[in-house]
Amino acid sequence: MEFKQKVCVITGGANGIGKSLVKEFAGHGSFVAFIDMDKEVGEKLYEELNSQNHLFYHGDISKKEVLEGFAQEVINKYKKIDYLINNACLTKKGILSNCSFEDFNYVLNVGVTAPYYLSKLFLNHFNENASIINISSTRAFMSQMDTESYTAAKGGITALTHALAVSLAGRVRVNSISPGWIETGDYGALSKEDHLQHPAGRVGRPKDIVNAVMFLCSPKSSFITGQNLTVDGGMTINMIYHNDHGWIYKE
Repeated sequence: MEFKQKVCVITGGANGIGKSLVKEFAGHGSFVAFIDMDKEVGEKLYEELNSQNHLFYHGDISKKEVLEGFAQEVINKYKKIDYLINNACLTKKGILSNCSFEDFNYVLNVGVTAPYYLSKLFLNHFNENASIINISSTRAFMSQMDTESYTAAKGGITALTHALAVSLAGRVRVNSISPGWIETGDYGALSKEDHLQHPAGRVGRPKDIVNAVMFLCSPKSSFITGQNLTVDGGMTINMIYHNDHGWIYKE
């Protein structure tokens, strides 16, 4: 009942983790407003929710006018909000793929600027005990080759989290979550090795991130702000050396 009639705003809500968040909050009785570039899938999800208490907005959150239009529509409909979940991001790869100046900044606009600007647009419309949850990534702390655009965005939103938490102290709690491998496709197609390389013994599911988000939105986490919660099955604490536990380095 703690989420009933709460207003939850989610970016990138049509697919993957975002879709799971939309459905979970709606299932708990929240009023969900979500934005996505995928118009067809977003409209289908909105129809599945089967309630005019929810809102779907189609648009590209890299654009200032889209963010302002979305925020205004949310404010017009609900007046106040309880949760802002900045989930949307993407990759344009990196330096080895000749990621351009424009592509790199596009990812930063989606992954860092949009969360900042939405927080600003909603600043005077947060209810008491409101929360902002930023979806970061373990790639903010570790990398594969050719991932600079996404990694920089995730590093940025992790730092933005603690900055906002200090600025909004006493008004809004702000935390981030760093998922590891969260399989949003065919979970059954994963190999035994995919699962067993994780200290937790399995690859993550969207529900693992949903559970973490709902905890950080709930009164149970009222003493937590400015923090990053890593949800990765233990991968970032697992040291890897050549010939150790079957790991082999190949040039």
